[in-house]
Amino acid sequence: MTAATTLPLAEIARAFDEQRLSATQLAEEAIANHGRFDAKLHAYSQWTPEIARDMARRADDASRHGGRLGPLHGIPIAPKDLFAVAGMATFAGSPRKLPARWEQDGPVVAAIRRQGGVFTGKTHMVEFAFGGTGVNAHWPCPRNPWDAEQERSPGGSSSGAGVALLEGSALIALGTDTAGSVRIPASATGNVGLKVTAGRWSTDGIVPLSHTFDTPGVLARSVADAAVAFQGIDPSGPRIEPADLGRLRIAVDDAMWRDCDAGIAEAAKAALDRLARAGARLVAKTVPEFAGAVAVFNEGGVSAIELRRFLEHALPDWIATLDPINAPVVARAATVSDAVYRNRLARLATLAGTVAATLADVDVVAAPTLAVTPPPLSAIRDSDSHWRANRALTRNTVPANYLGLCGLSLPVGFDAARMPVGLQFIAGARQEEPLLAAALAAERVLGAARDILGAPPLLA
Repeated sequence: MTAATTLPLAEIARAFDEQRLSATQLAEEAIANHGRFDAKLHAYSQWTPEIARDMARRADDASRHGGRLGPLHGIPIAPKDLFAVAGMATFAGSPRKLPARWEQDGPVVAAIRRQGGVFTGKTHMVEFAFGGTGVNAHWPCPRNPWDAEQERSPGGSSSGAGVALLEGSALIALGTDTAGSVRIPASATGNVGLKVTAGRWSTDGIVPLSHTFDTPGVLARSVADAAVAFQGIDPSGPRIEPADLGRLRIAVDDAMWRDCDAGIAEAAKAALDRLARAGARLVAKTVPEFAGAVAVFNEGGVSAIELRRFLEHALPDWIATLDPINAPVVARAATVSDAVYRNRLARLATLAGTVAATLADVDVVAAPTLAVTPPPLSAIRDSDSHWRANRALTRNTVPANYLGLCGLSLPVGFDAARMPVGLQFIAGARQEEPLLAAALAAERVLGAARDILGAPPLLA
């Protein structure tokens, strides 16, 4: 019989309704999966099987007295270790536990708990979410299982999220995305990653990196599962159905396709060509706001400045122990004047104010999620090499953050190094439902991750 943890969330829901599967059975299978692969992958900073078993029992009790509590009922879910979760410590990738205020459910976690979700543990992350490579001097970097020969970046800062999905210990992972930290690990590990518009979901109960641009997000094994998770957390919108490909207008900005590592643009373009043959219309379009956003980011952006201010105010004792890769950048942020900081924000606000008009005649903009192959960890050991890699990894993801848009990465193939390639769709502010509808339509044509990629070599 097919293992329950390999089933789509919609099939799991039907199995629950028909009493062919219980939350406890699903949790035990997820726990067993972790036992098989943890020594190789190191996805979690905290693995909490007893909490998972207790939450699964509670979900089963609720089922016996009235049915499923919501779309995420009984689903094993792995929060990134900057989500405050009652009963679990929060480290945010730092070497010691944060104060007790970071052990109280925020709105996103509370929404999942109310509908009977099952938390399996907290996944590894870059310290204070500051960086896209996944490297953290204080904790082991999760292993990207798509390369069995050498250790490669799993993406960051939600570095354990995609790896937890691949090992089958979680079916949904919670991440945060400030410059790409959901979409980067999703692309690097062959999963789906959804970044919602900043402000759509509350960041209360989430340790901040940038109060201006932080947003929660979800990683999933398919767009269909991501849509279930999205509507479980945010049920206010209309039911999400696949878009009509014959009406879908996909913009292609040539700048986002240039200078990609071997095989990346080719795999992403092949996917777009398949969508075009199925009826989608590809539209060449220059989006100058994207280049403007990247320029501000490369000048230094705002995250380091806002992180430094948060640490000085809330966690001053943590500054002395910052990861040596990040410490110099955070230290320099203290010397950036308030005038420079405000000028960067003002420039981004101006760009965000015009991008809606630029995108008015298309539904999504499509581009490779990552322009580069996830680098070997041996190549990003020092601060300079790490930050060069970080700029390359975030090149195509940061515009969605800095312009107040939403974005999604879905896997479409392999690059020349046999690492997964993600295709990113970017849509307008608070257009998550149309974005997911477009991605669902694409997934119907292209196939879900398991169909396209198969199993990672390290897990085969």
